[in-house]
This record gives sequence, C-alpha cells and structure tokens, in this order.
Amino acid sequence: MNYRHAFHAGNFADVIKHIVLVRILSYLQDKPAAFRVIDTHAGAGLYDLTGSEATRSGEWLTGIARLMQARFSEAAQPLVGPYLDIVRAFNPPGQLKTYPGSPLIARAMLRPQDRLVACEVEEQARKRLISALRRDEQGRVVDLDGWTALPAFVPPNERRGLVLIDPPFEAKDEFTRLADGFAGAFAKWPTGSYMLWYPVKERRATETLARSVVQTAAAKPGDDKVLRIEFSVAPQTVDGPLASAGLLVVNPPWTLAGELKTLLPELQKPLGQGGAARFRVETGKI
Repeated sequence: MNYRHAFHAGNFADVIKHIVLVRILSYLQDKPAAFRVIDTHAGAGLYDLTGSEATRSGEWLTGIARLMQARFSEAAQPLVGPYLDIVRAFNPPGQLKTYPGSPLIARAMLRPQDRLVACEVEEQARKRLISALRRDEQGRVVDLDGWTALPAFVPPNERRGLVLIDPPFEAKDEFTRLADGFAGAFAKWPTGSYMLWYPVKERRATETLARSVVQTAAAKPGDDKVLRIEFSVAPQTVDGPLASAGLLVVNPPWTLAGELKTLLPELQKPLGQGGAARFRVETGKI
C-alpha cells in the first residue's frame, strides 16, 4: 500500500486519527508539567484541499467536509469541538480550503512550556513543514528518518508526552517495522504514551501488529495498557480504496475509551459511505 498523504488529507482516517490526537493532548494539558510530542513521520504539515492531489481523490469531501456540517449531541460536542476549532483556524470563515496535518494540530495544542519534534525525511515535504511552522521555536523539524528518530528521541527531557507513529506504508514490511520500532522505543520509555496508526487492508497483518504491541506493553505491569480503535466507513475490498483504519494507543488517558464510546457512534452517519459505518474500541488484552 502507498499512502501518499496529499491525496488523502482530511479523509475519514485523518478525522479519526486527529480527533484521538486532540483528546490525548487535551488530557496532557490538564497537568501543569511540560510535555513533548514526537511525530515520527510528520509529512508536509498543511494540505491544500483545492490542489490537484486532493481534488483528484476527493476523499476529504466524505471526511472533514461532512464532519464540519454534522450536528452533535451535548455529550459529544465538547469531545469533537476542539479538533474542529483547530481545522477552522486554518481556513477563512465558513470555508474549507486547507487541512492541517498531525504536526500542526499538535502545535496548536502546545502550551508555552511544551515542545514538538517533527521528523520528515522527504525534502519537499520537510520544506513545506518548515514553512508551515514558520521556524517556530516550540516546533522543531528534523531531517531524519522516522524509524531512526524513534529510539533516538526517547525519553524526552520533559518525561511526559506522546509519540505519534504514522508511517506511509509504502514498504511491504511496514507493519513489522512499526511493531519493532515501537518495541525499541517502549523499552527506553515505558511510561510515555504512544499512538500507532495503521490501515486495515489485510486482517492478518493488523492482528499480528496488535498482538505484538500488547505483548510489548505487557512488559510494564498493569492493566489496560493498550487501547485499540478501528473505524470502517464501508466494507473493505481487496482492490478498493481504504475503507478501514485503526489506532493502537499505549498508555492511553484513562478517560479516552469512554470518550470514544460516546463520540464514535455519532461519527458513523456523517462518515459512512454506501453502508453502515462500524467501529470498535477495545482495551486490555486484544
């Protein structure tokens, strides 16, 4: 699978991923101590929804565009509102022309004491990310492969924070690299929070990844160290576009599972495509 983000920015997978990202960072904000966000495969940072790539795929039209028009219950609105406010901040009032990637969403959540490290090895994407962050002192862009950076940047000086691992899945062994990369980082920083994104195209690969992450996290005593979230907008076909994606959150906020069980049912209708959308939220042993 080749997941070139310019074609997919703002699609359903981005929506789910970034809502969870904002919920985790909101939880980290609740304590005054500083935290750090490490984004191992950061991308270009800001995506033009009127550009040729986004226009060709049109995936954002059934993702963030629908969500911006959706209505939510009193229970769900506070959970999705901060994410939507960040997206609106990058657009003219009442319009949707650009979509912020993970590093810009994370940067919007930083307080003065917090820091972001965004790794991007592809030259053009890195230049666009540097431009998008405007050489922000709190947001450092690193010219380093994410798999190399992962063990190098943990544990951070802040001792609190989140590692986002969101590779493009261009290589055939990306699921194995994801499991191994997480294991190496977790061995050095078992108290940090980790968020691993993956496409659901081959069930065997996703189940193997989930088992590996759970087994690695089990090296640290305690229950419910891994939260698994999957969201499907339609039945997945072998040769069809991505219709299901997942997240593994290690050391999740204790509030996160309950928040998602409140919010995800309300995302099924706006994000569903040609059939009932489905989701799963599981904790502990997977």
